[in-house]
Amino acid sequence: MTNTPIGNYRDYDAVGLAELISRGEASASEVVDTAISIAEEHNPTLNAIVTDMYDAAREQALKPVAGPLSGVPFLIKDLNMVKDVPSSMGSRLWDGFVPDHDGEIVSRYRKAGLIIMGKTNTPEVGLAATTESVKLGACRNPWDLQRTTGGSSGGAAASVAAGILPAAHATDGGGSIRIPASCCGLVGLKPTRGRTPAGPDVGEGWGSMASNNVVSRSIRDTAMLLDVTHGPAQGDPYHAPHFNGSYFDEHTKKPRKLRVGVDLKPASGATEIHEECLLGVQHTVKLLESLGHEVVDIDLDFDREMFSTSTYLLVVANVANTVQARADYLGLNDVGLEHIESVTLGAKELGETFRASDYAKATAIIHQTSRYIESRFLEYDLILSPTLLQPPVPLGYMNTHDGDQETYTAHIQSFWGFTHLYNGTGNPAISLPLHESKNGLPVGMQLAASFGNELLLLQIGAQLEQAAPWFKRVPSMG
Repeated sequence: MTNTPIGNYRDYDAVGLAELISRGEASASEVVDTAISIAEEHNPTLNAIVTDMYDAAREQALKPVAGPLSGVPFLIKDLNMVKDVPSSMGSRLWDGFVPDHDGEIVSRYRKAGLIIMGKTNTPEVGLAATTESVKLGACRNPWDLQRTTGGSSGGAAASVAAGILPAAHATDGGGSIRIPASCCGLVGLKPTRGRTPAGPDVGEGWGSMASNNVVSRSIRDTAMLLDVTHGPAQGDPYHAPHFNGSYFDEHTKKPRKLRVGVDLKPASGATEIHEECLLGVQHTVKLLESLGHEVVDIDLDFDREMFSTSTYLLVVANVANTVQARADYLGLNDVGLEHIESVTLGAKELGETFRASDYAKATAIIHQTSRYIESRFLEYDLILSPTLLQPPVPLGYMNTHDGDQETYTAHIQSFWGFTHLYNGTGNPAISLPLHESKNGLPVGMQLAASFGNELLLLQIGAQLEQAAPWFKRVPSMG
């Protein structure tokens, strides 16, 4: 590593860096300069940060905003609006798009004292489970540079895993926080529907299935960053159950004895789970039992094919709307492969074939499934599954632009399958870095909780983090 102002920088999470600055043991400028130095060393290899804001970050560090995370460097995913900074959406169709405002969640990050130093790589319109678009190029996993970071928050996860900074903004519409968290050995919490704001540019992402939050290296960072962002903004169409307290203050409280159900039937309908993912579940079950919790196998009895078809309909319909709105703004009569990738074009074209009644029917099926899943949380406090069906796969495995839709579909279905259930139902779910494959790749474990109960996920996460620490398990960038 290059010489940096803070030589032991990676020993600190975001809360730790804020405390260091608050105590006067380091300045915000020294912290930001360190993050930038590490980014300049590693980003040419990783391609995690696609737009740097280093000069603005250095200027802001001279007089950081007061807040619980004052002076801590941060990154925003390139699907979200940052005033006067290009937002590519990972797509050639958005070339030249520069918003004139911050998104609401970006405003909240700024008010917390975070210093935004750039924007992170994402697949086109956040559609893929890997981050390797035509527009922005492949983002590489710090654990193995030939493998995917996952998606769609791949740039955020790579930046955190590589030690550029301890936490970064991420979004999740079908697993896009939890998938890269699993691939890169991080904590990734998808909040309850409506827990964090999506506006002002959208009322709901992907038919209310998408949420804003972060990927991080510690549970307490995730708790703190949820503290500074949760709660509805004016005009938001959904409000999560009110939380009157502090996730940060309460996340270290030991949970009571919990009843945990193990779900090994992917909502995608896939039938094969990699042995390393199954080993991770076995390890996590033993860990939970050693902590005094009861763990039992369960069978979630819902129509997986109908549910997945319904969620996919909502996604492609919303993609079609997003792409067409941009085309209309640009005055384009036709959108083709010179503008968007083949997978995105296919989603747009399919999304345009559905009737309004199809969308209403899909929503009704998702709501029916949501009620069923919530009823199971009357029997079980948590539901455990592997986050993914495989450890991180090689780059190119899910090619979004070669036109081979059949292979793409088969490959994504063999990789992904547990995460989107909780996007549809709106329940909170977290991926924790609790397993490592025999060849040293991270394998995340997913825990889901009842609607509105992020605090329980943070509390069990803190208990597991203490029992099986992961903070010092970092990649060598090989």
